[in-house]
Amino acid sequence: MTDLPRKAAARTARLAALPLGYAGRSAIGLGKRMAGRPGEVVMSEIQQRTAEQLFRTLGELKGGAMKFGQALSVLEGALPEEVAAPYRESLTRLQDAAPPMPTQQVREALARDLGPDWKKQLIRLEGGPAAAASIGQVHRGRWADGREVAVKVQYPGAGEALRSDLKQLAAMARTLGPLVPGLDLKPLIAELQDRAADELDYRLEAEAQSAFHEAFLDDPDIVVPAVVAAGDSTLITEWMESPGSLARVIAEGTQEERDHYGTLFARFLVAGPTRTGMLHADPHPGNFRPLPTEDGSPGRLGVLDYGAVARLPERRFPEAMGHLIRIAADEDGEALLEGLRAEGFVKDNIRIDPQLLLDYLLPFVEPAQVDTFRFSREWMREQFQRLNNPRDPSYTLAVKLNLPPEYLLIHRTWLGGVGMLCQLECEAPFRELLIEHLPGFA
Repeated sequence: MTDLPRKAAARTARLAALPLGYAGRSAIGLGKRMAGRPGEVVMSEIQQRTAEQLFRTLGELKGGAMKFGQALSVLEGALPEEVAAPYRESLTRLQDAAPPMPTQQVREALARDLGPDWKKQLIRLEGGPAAAASIGQVHRGRWADGREVAVKVQYPGAGEALRSDLKQLAAMARTLGPLVPGLDLKPLIAELQDRAADELDYRLEAEAQSAFHEAFLDDPDIVVPAVVAAGDSTLITEWMESPGSLARVIAEGTQEERDHYGTLFARFLVAGPTRTGMLHADPHPGNFRPLPTEDGSPGRLGVLDYGAVARLPERRFPEAMGHLIRIAADEDGEALLEGLRAEGFVKDNIRIDPQLLLDYLLPFVEPAQVDTFRFSREWMREQFQRLNNPRDPSYTLAVKLNLPPEYLLIHRTWLGGVGMLCQLECEAPFRELLIEHLPGFA
């Protein structure tokens, strides 16, 4: 067996062990409860050990496994608190860290993409990685013109690992379900599979990042580093100095920081498409960097990683999207049903009570009804519990709605974005941002 197949077999075995490990811990937990130990104590132990194994494994495997873990991380707020608490530290750690690859592999990749004289262009390269992600790691360096740069290099075999992991995770979606109760994993994994090819194309990522850099070049609040050079497996951009990512603000930020950076993140999310024709579709805290001012007060927000973007056909959000959100916020059930049917969210042969539809959607558009809205884990949990409660009328309504393909990535990105805002526990003028930037809403 060659090295790559051997590594692939090892990855497969480690992923397959995740649900088995949970089942084994649950069986041991049952024995402890029968022996008289309190059920809630036993469950807490099971969840803690499950969280540690799950996210340690996903982080170490990188590839599709880590990408899946990062996507889960922004939905942590939807989990019941007794389940989410043991997961939170492991989730946050996963957003920023992964084991490094050898420096020699980095140098070989640079030689392939920049040529044998690459050291004349990249005159300094730090040996240890400054950051690591699902399919690549970043080193700090200096370009020939004196600029400090970030050198992102794709892991060898990253493409094969990404596709293989996601294929296996898709097959295991049902058995993985108990590891993250309350979340539907199948559509999440399907979305990751659909955009895998784009994430592996560093030249395409460089093109997208350059477009965002130009669009936000004079923005007082958002910073997108310029692209310096790109190849098949390397991407070199200007360095952006930051004390950490939004994961730090989520873990220990002041309320001022939470509100400030939450508002900037929300503005980037809704303003980006109109400025660039693209939607940054990878909203997890590791991609967003607070840039404090000299006195330490909240400053600008840096945005990284353009491997996952939605290239919107109309070069902006669909106007119907803003129009429908506004109708729902105005609580016009009849007009809402008519508009959803026209856009393909409700098929012609489906009959829905307009008031029930309004009751179902109103909580989701609540941030658009008020001048400022306080996002919170508690609010997000309420929405997910409502949708997953068979006794709630909303439960049966959900299966009658259809998600048109052109809205799929927008929906996933907005869900992840709202998840981040709820992790930040921030207050933001969301309605004002929609009025200013979302076509059809004003």
